[in-house]
Amino acid sequence: MGVNLSELAVTEPITFEFLNGKTLAVDALNMIYQFLGNIRQADGMPLMDSKGNVTSHLSGLFYRNINFLEKGMKLIYVFDGKPPDAKRSELDSRGVARSSAKEKWDTALSEGRLEEAKKYAQRSSVVTDDMVNESKKLLDAMGIPVVQALSEGEAQCAKVCQDGKAFASVTQDFDALLFGSPRTIRNLSVSKAETLHMMTLQNQKFTREQFILMGILVGTDYNPGGVLGIGPKKALQMVEKCKTLEEIQKNIDWKFDLSPKEIFDFFMNPPVEEKYEIKFGKPDLERLREILCIEHEFSQERLEKNLDKLEKKKGGQTSLLGF
Repeated sequence: MGVNLSELAVTEPITFEFLNGKTLAVDALNMIYQFLGNIRQADGMPLMDSKGNVTSHLSGLFYRNINFLEKGMKLIYVFDGKPPDAKRSELDSRGVARSSAKEKWDTALSEGRLEEAKKYAQRSSVVTDDMVNESKKLLDAMGIPVVQALSEGEAQCAKVCQDGKAFASVTQDFDALLFGSPRTIRNLSVSKAETLHMMTLQNQKFTREQFILMGILVGTDYNPGGVLGIGPKKALQMVEKCKTLEEIQKNIDWKFDLSPKEIFDFFMNPPVEEKYEIKFGKPDLERLREILCIEHEFSQERLEKNLDKLEKKKGGQTSLLGF
């Protein structure tokens, strides 16, 4: 969800060649939700092993990351911590929307409308604690570092970038920019490379603080929907006219429990883990075989082909096993 300020950020198309050699901080849950939504069967059912365990997230993480590693990227996956209390109503709303989508999925399936069923199934995805733990275990076996955030994953991604340990945050939302990430990369998908682009606030005539104010006016996870009648362009006009938060508040009808200042302060100083370790390791091939083939019945033949990619050198570069 997050903030929608796409009209105001600087957007630049980029290529995978541009990302070669760069380290990226990935909003893990944002990526996993994409896998759970997109990696499904024709009737909308996610991939599962014979025991009924969902494996779409594991399939996405393994095969997608091998492609990223082949393209010379180094990835750090950042997992959400405890959600802030101010986000509770938004999370509840998302839960209701997913339950509604599940009901529509079941109905469409029973009536044989498979295309509609798959559409609703994608909207019903839920990331469980088991999925999170499985994802961390798989990434660790691949030698990809994991960072556990105190609260919002995008805030921690921004922190990692601010510390100079990553070039950009990878997420579909715009919140990372509000949290202070210098760059955000969207649509990091091998299958849709033509849509890959980077967003920044550089070269804009407004500051990060003003960008946060515009986000608050348009709507964030902490004041969903924003101020009635205000979109990105009108928010920009208001921020240019009103120089302070107090002045802006005098000119709007605020109907949220949380004050604009509380939201502003949260974006400026979010709770983040200051002491985190980033250590790139070598993929543990035997452990990967155990996790994917033995525990979750992945195709041994396909797995071996992809494990071979991890061991090969590309264009004279260091082997992907040589992190």
